[in-house]
Amino acid sequence: MKQNKIIKVSNLGKNQDYRQIWAQQEKLLESIAQIKMEKRKLEKLQAVSTENHATYNQLLTPNYLLLVEHPHVYTLGKSGHEENMLANSQKLQEIQATFVRTNRGGDITYHGPGQLVAYPVLDLANFKEDINWYMRSLEEVIIRTIANYGLKGERSKGETGVWLDTGKPWARKICALGVKASRWITMHGLALNVNSNLRYFEYIIPCGITDKAVTSLQRELDREVSMKEVHTYFLKYFAEVFEAELDTDLV
Repeated sequence: MKQNKIIKVSNLGKNQDYRQIWAQQEKLLESIAQIKMEKRKLEKLQAVSTENHATYNQLLTPNYLLLVEHPHVYTLGKSGHEENMLANSQKLQEIQATFVRTNRGGDITYHGPGQLVAYPVLDLANFKEDINWYMRSLEEVIIRTIANYGLKGERSKGETGVWLDTGKPWARKICALGVKASRWITMHGLALNVNSNLRYFEYIIPCGITDKAVTSLQRELDREVSMKEVHTYFLKYFAEVFEAELDTDLV
């Protein structure tokens, strides 16, 4: 089967409403699913004529990568525990944050200004139909990205995301992951803390993990970090890890 390894990248900018970007992902996922349905119909007819075979080869599913920054928002995964949200509605209003129940995997997390949030909407048939491989690949992109800042990103057994100093009492998480896949099409994604206000993590038990802290590039380096620079590194390694060609005309 012919694979399309071109990924269209869109930088949607700052202060983008979480629900609106979620709806945008759903639309992209559905558009890819429709193409896959057409391909299945043609697969049943593939022995009928060479014309059908040619049409089938032209039906390549697209891939998308959305980059965005959200206003302060807490999101709870479908298998998450609401008791990990420590702030009540009054506190949320006070800190100008919202709370959204979502359909991704994982527990509760925070998104906000100064965070690189990436939503890959990929047809894994174009890469590898393996969710574990996909999750580890996303982690690898972040590990390579933060290595440019002298940080050794690590995986923590049984916990998704990218960590620093795993196995030590001061282990801390710098990137959270939470994804959904339907018909091997992905949505949701990852959040790397770049210049995040880490105070907002005090109002949740991040990802339901009570014994580890949260950090950011800014805290680790003791300086503000260029978001544009982080985007450049991130896209470079995303292309490398997924062996893809990025169409960055929309960035």
